[in-house]
Amino acid sequence: MKNLFLFLFVITILNIQGQQKEIVIDDDLSVKAEKMKVKMGTQWAGKIFKFKFGDYAVTDSKNGWTTSTGGTNFLGTKARSETSNEFSFELTDKSLSEKAFVNAASSMTSEEIRSFQLFSTLAIGSDELIKSANNFSAFISTTQDEEDTWVLIKSLEDGSQANYEFRAFLTNRDRTISIERTTSNKKGQDSRSIPAKGYEFIENGKSLCAVQYYGGGMMGMNKNIIWIRSELNPKDKLILASAMTALLQVDYTTTFSLD
Repeated sequence: MKNLFLFLFVITILNIQGQQKEIVIDDDLSVKAEKMKVKMGTQWAGKIFKFKFGDYAVTDSKNGWTTSTGGTNFLGTKARSETSNEFSFELTDKSLSEKAFVNAASSMTSEEIRSFQLFSTLAIGSDELIKSANNFSAFISTTQDEEDTWVLIKSLEDGSQANYEFRAFLTNRDRTISIERTTSNKKGQDSRSIPAKGYEFIENGKSLCAVQYYGGGMMGMNKNIIWIRSELNPKDKLILASAMTALLQVDYTTTFSLD
């Protein structure tokens, strides 16, 4: 019996060790990128988190109040809500003393049907999400070239009366970098009920960088990682680092963490 318990214990440990604990990213990026653990810092009133990774750090920021509006019909069987937030920050590359300036805004609207509670044990109807729309945008420029403005877009539509659609990209008109979602279970290697989640930035089939905004499991909030391809020029690195920082802020502080 003791041998059986020992055998099961060893198998369990090996299984845990063999699981993919981080988001799955392109193999070439994994080899050629600088991997940086993100320190969250503290988020004070009117400020975003003081993210820091590698030579990059949020050195100044402003975070507006999150505003919410909405209501229901007389019986409470139909509900609509709207939530919005704006924030801005400076991300400094300490190795070059260069800065990026980011202005961002997020909004979320939803319409839903709710069951009517007739008695404590009896409800009429069902709960259903009719339509939800999540939109996030950010404008990014740098001290190296303030006229070269990049736009970060991320949006999701979902619901029984909407076509499920996710799109995300980073562009300055001349170039467009697609942003794809990835998880630690992308190849079926993570058996946890909640995998690690993140995004990978791809241009012309080449993976440039990636960000893990959730580490998976029940305690995955403060396990953020960023990968940036080492061969990129400093300006591109700063732009990408700023875009990933904006995604970290919005995904960490809102319900806009997309599955």
